[in-house]
Amino acid sequence: MIITVTMNPAIDKTVEIDTLLHGGLNRIKKVEYDAGGKGINVSRTILELGGTSIATGFLAGNNGRTIAAVLEEKGISCDFVWVDGETRTNTKVFEQSGALTELNEPGPVITEEKMDILMKKLEGYAEEGTLFVLSGSIPAGIPRDTYARITRMVHEKGAEVLLDADGELFRLGLEAEPDILKPNRTELEEYAGISMEEPVSELRNTAEKLKEKGAKIIAVSMGKEGAMFVFGDSAFRCPALEVKAHSTVGAGDAMVAGLAYAWEKKMKKEDLMRLCMAVSAGAVTTVGTKPPSRKLTDCLMEQVIMNQLDEREDRL
Repeated sequence: MIITVTMNPAIDKTVEIDTLLHGGLNRIKKVEYDAGGKGINVSRTILELGGTSIATGFLAGNNGRTIAAVLEEKGISCDFVWVDGETRTNTKVFEQSGALTELNEPGPVITEEKMDILMKKLEGYAEEGTLFVLSGSIPAGIPRDTYARITRMVHEKGAEVLLDADGELFRLGLEAEPDILKPNRTELEEYAGISMEEPVSELRNTAEKLKEKGAKIIAVSMGKEGAMFVFGDSAFRCPALEVKAHSTVGAGDAMVAGLAYAWEKKMKKEDLMRLCMAVSAGAVTTVGTKPPSRKLTDCLMEQVIMNQLDEREDRL
């Protein structure tokens, strides 16, 4: 069973324009609305892959009701905690050149009482054979060590955790030893205090050290450079697939969905990598934050190249 936890869901509003004119009039050519938030995007992608999940977290107001209705219509099980205020709207401005500007609202303030309700829900789902996907930002009112607290709690019941977060959420979350990690290159560099000028071997060294934090799988997404996968006994580099990109929004969430789906299906690491690379590449071809079709994912899986890295590998 897969449980996706979205602390700060959103209505994702994607607008397309020719070129963003700062301080001037911009005419929108196309608008797309999606039920979003990182964990929700993961649940939507898992569904498209043919799997199931339960989406939980916090919802509020009319936007929250819209998100719940969309998920239920698609057949995704929901078990959210309702709070006061209004679930945020995140606006993504996509230019013809490919440039993306994101305007993200803060979301409602969560009280300690509501947080306790969610923690009890999660504890009720925690058992062996359950994976909790903890991804994205947290709203005001929630302590920064919340992902670490959830991880420790569900580990006590035998469940496992996939963490996809950045900054302090990532750093504090690591202290609870999550089982699967999905940082992107920037997030991992920030955590390690290294710059993009450093050789990629330094990035691999950092990923390898995360195994000491209890992680069995570390998937590092690197945009046009592809991705790096570190397992207990091996590391691989997969070049990015050549696709006609529409927007990179949602590609990371698609990879998280691939990791979760592969975990539940107990896929071999080669099949896991193929799936993650394919579903992530497929996501950049869609409009807004929509997941790619399973048909497209299957087609792209045939194109994935996996290069095993050895200890002398200095470049990807």
